[in-house]
Amino acid sequence: MKTDRKQIEKIAYGSFYLGVIIEVLMVIIDKSALINPVEGRLFQLTFLLFLIKTCLTRYDKKEYAVIAAFLALGAISYFVTGRNDIVRIVMFLAACKNVDMQKCLKLVFYMTLTGCLLIMLLSFFGVGGGMALTQDYGRGSVETRYTFGMGHPNALQCMVFALTVLALYLYGEKWKWYGYAAALAVNIGFFFLTDSKTSLLVGIFAVLYTFLFKVIKNDSIRKWFGICGMGVSGFSVLFSVLIAANAYRVYNYIWYFEWTRPTQFFVYLDRALTGRIASLVGTTEWEGTIQTWKLFSDPSSHYFFDLGWVRVFYWYGIIPGIIMVAVFLYMLTYCIQKKRYMELSMAVSFAVYTLVEAHAVSDYIGRNYVLFLLGGMWSSLLCRKKAGKES
Repeated sequence: MKTDRKQIEKIAYGSFYLGVIIEVLMVIIDKSALINPVEGRLFQLTFLLFLIKTCLTRYDKKEYAVIAAFLALGAISYFVTGRNDIVRIVMFLAACKNVDMQKCLKLVFYMTLTGCLLIMLLSFFGVGGGMALTQDYGRGSVETRYTFGMGHPNALQCMVFALTVLALYLYGEKWKWYGYAAALAVNIGFFFLTDSKTSLLVGIFAVLYTFLFKVIKNDSIRKWFGICGMGVSGFSVLFSVLIAANAYRVYNYIWYFEWTRPTQFFVYLDRALTGRIASLVGTTEWEGTIQTWKLFSDPSSHYFFDLGWVRVFYWYGIIPGIIMVAVFLYMLTYCIQKKRYMELSMAVSFAVYTLVEAHAVSDYIGRNYVLFLLGGMWSSLLCRKKAGKES
């Protein structure tokens, strides 16, 4: 029986890690100049691989009930919108039970880092995407910024941010002060090549926020900083809703020269966000504005824009969006309770970044490292264990 169980575990974890590897490879291909003609089939394959892991994993009744409930939510979303993202995410999260998430995310980190370096190296030799992109970036002048094969300078700086945050989670507790200084230097160095302020600023925030948890040993102060991070995360969602509800003011300014005090605020905010709010009212139907949000979205809600939290509610609907935010905030309370501050720092950093960028809101599970964190602790969230860290 023990031998049989070991074979089952090998199949289960082999299926899981193969699914993760494929998901990460799809992220790397997406960031490169390559086109993936079988992407849809690969999404189906990873779903089946995570399903195998789930079928070979033991759960209690409460866990089965939660999995079933969220799969039902995903099924509703699929039949209403045609998007299978929620079903795939739920199956991935279910499959994460008993997985060593530190080990898993190290695999994700080194695969992603290697893939990004390979894309940059190939672009240097003229293979794949170009090294630079010359165009008007919304500041009234033509500029040349470096992309190193990733298509857009923002995409390059975005990957620098993502890998920085993941490295902070994996190694932040072990780093000395110069490790954090090196992380800042890397982000600032790439900024001089990309001029992508958003990723730089949130990257600096992530480094400094994590460093606070490293140097501060007083539990009360750490808890206070954790609560502040949770508050900032909640604010990023509420502020996104406010933007979606007031994007029309930017339209009124552009076409009717309206200049009331609220309009002034959102016009200046749009300029600071380099036209991200204006992009919501740049289509005939004003896709992404709160007027286009529905309870469970619809098949026509597939417009792409940068504002991540707005995209959550627009793509998936108000009810799934509220549930996602509630689960996310509940996870943050768990991190604070269990003093899991490296996880908390990564989650908060992604929440802030998602206010202005939609890197984590996509078809690709391998982009959103918070899903891996949630996968590693969702079972414990159900009973809020008092024991130490769970894998």
